[in-house]
Amino acid sequence: MAKHPVPKKKTSKSKRDMRRSHHALSAPNLTACPHCQAKKLSHHICPSCGYYDGREVLAV
Repeated sequence: MAKHPVPKKKTSKSKRDMRRSHHALSAPNLTACPHCQAKKLSHHICPSCGYYDGREVLAV
């Protein structure tokens, strides 16, 4: 029967939490629509007016 590797020492709460310091979620980067000034995601069609890159793409 094969032996599996087992940690020799318990990982402290400090070390565990420092490892997880990069796991936090970040807020989405919203910009103002140049046509209607509503908040929207960059490089996406505006959900309130349907414009993208200065022209109407979606009839709302």
